[in-house]
Amino acid sequence: METKEEFVKLLGKGAYGFVNLVRYNNPDDNSSYLSAVKNSYQEDYNALQREFHVLLQLKGCPRIVTCLGDSLQQSFSRFGEKLHKLQLEFASEGSLHAFMNNYADRKLPEPLIRDFTRMVLEGLVSIHDHGYVHCDIKPDNILVFPSSTSRQDSYEVKICDFGNSLEIGEVPLCWEINFPWLGTAIYMSPESVRDGIAHVSLDLWSVGCLVLEMYTGVIPWEGLELDEIATRLLSGKSPEIPETLPCDAKDFIQTCFSRNPEERGSAHELLLHPFLPRPQVEEEDEKTTEEKTSNSFLSNLFKLRIRRRGSKKKLAKDDVAVSDMKPLKLRFWKTKTVKRTLTKVLGLKKSTDFFQFSVRSLRFSTYFIFMKVYVEASTRVPDSRDYQVKDNERFSCKKSVNFREEKQSQKPPHRRRETPE
Repeated sequence: METKEEFVKLLGKGAYGFVNLVRYNNPDDNSSYLSAVKNSYQEDYNALQREFHVLLQLKGCPRIVTCLGDSLQQSFSRFGEKLHKLQLEFASEGSLHAFMNNYADRKLPEPLIRDFTRMVLEGLVSIHDHGYVHCDIKPDNILVFPSSTSRQDSYEVKICDFGNSLEIGEVPLCWEINFPWLGTAIYMSPESVRDGIAHVSLDLWSVGCLVLEMYTGVIPWEGLELDEIATRLLSGKSPEIPETLPCDAKDFIQTCFSRNPEERGSAHELLLHPFLPRPQVEEEDEKTTEEKTSNSFLSNLFKLRIRRRGSKKKLAKDDVAVSDMKPLKLRFWKTKTVKRTLTKVLGLKKSTDFFQFSVRSLRFSTYFIFMKVYVEASTRVPDSRDYQVKDNERFSCKKSVNFREEKQSQKPPHRRRETPE
């Protein structure tokens, strides 16, 4: 049976349509799920199709809203108008704009600001790496989700609404000198107003506006008309940064507001700014990796394997196949030194505290010692040089060979026994 749709409520309206919250019920197993469905009329079909195409390429990328389904759906409104639908995952906390209204003066706590900024930049890394510019980063296009971690007061954000997104270097047909905006005017950069070219630096300028708004609770260029905003941007001005902000936050915003777009760097580089915290997952993974490394270090030390792969070229007549050759021989530069080191390593395993404390230094020291280990291997045909020994051993070996030869020479020749007739 087909999945039944149940309209829940209207989530919002945008430039290219409206978004409904829809519950999909599966009669077979009585399961259901919620989805944010974006609806566009026929005249806005191209914008919705472009957004769907971008979301398909970004599917699975971190900090990007997930597109449900492999194609756009079609239906009709109650007035008989054709509708095109795009299914998206539902953000229970709404947009960042609505989320900020839950706090006094719309000012977010500083830890949330730093976390949200890092997540937005992580999403922009995926977008820019796929060759796109979002062109409309703002609180309305950032969705807030409950965090997947065990903390109840933590949240995650994802970027949505790719209706204005362009390929890097593209100039939209709607851009004009009299209306020089690629997206929402108060979040646009000076160079986008000047030439209309979509570049990754535009999204970074918008991130600076976003961070400033999360700190102050006020939109950039508040109270100014579009013409005044364009004039200020082209004259080299940027939104004012309050002195009360932390030093690293001011430096981050100033970097985003650099007049030279190249000085803003990239989303990759901004993620390394001191203003942004390291993700907690990375820190936990690093600790886990270090513990696993320390626990398996000794076992891996004695599980070294040397693999010999045969050559793909054909063997000559006088060549010896690899499988016919003797196994490799390991020789240590200083056997006594290595033995003493391995004895110490095994002895350290008994002292747990000291072993955990010194495992990192031990790893480096053992590495440099085993740098002296070399492998004697050759693919040539073995000759007498491969089996040379010390002088005294060679002498005794020759002596035994001569002795056997003399013994054989002294033996009387074998006579055939004659049988009587």
